[in-house]
Amino acid sequence: MLILIAGPYRSGTGDDPKKMAENLKRLEEPSYALFKAGHLPMIGEWVALPVWHAAGGRSIGDDLYEEIFHPTASRLLQLCEGVLRLPGDSKGADNDVRIARERGIPVWYRLEDVPGCA
Repeated sequence: MLILIAGPYRSGTGDDPKKMAENLKRLEEPSYALFKAGHLPMIGEWVALPVWHAAGGRSIGDDLYEEIFHPTASRLLQLCEGVLRLPGDSKGADNDVRIARERGIPVWYRLEDVPGCA
């Protein structure tokens, strides 16, 4: 399955690039376990960051950021077959969960609950 890993990226960082990088690293932590279980892990920022840079994005939260980041996850959820929601406050991740549920896509809150990852 293509599984979106959702959790805090920008939330709680005060837009500090170092803290955002740490959050991205936390989002990436379950990716190998998902891969080993036969899934393809996906993180919205893996797609959104290069698109934002290519579009000329320069400041976190600028108009291009808002135009690209959350819509990227929404588009990915048209392809994903599951969402792994990691702990932590995040409006974006909460929105991903809402969209997934509306589309009937399973949402897991623990890696162990993802099929094949027990």
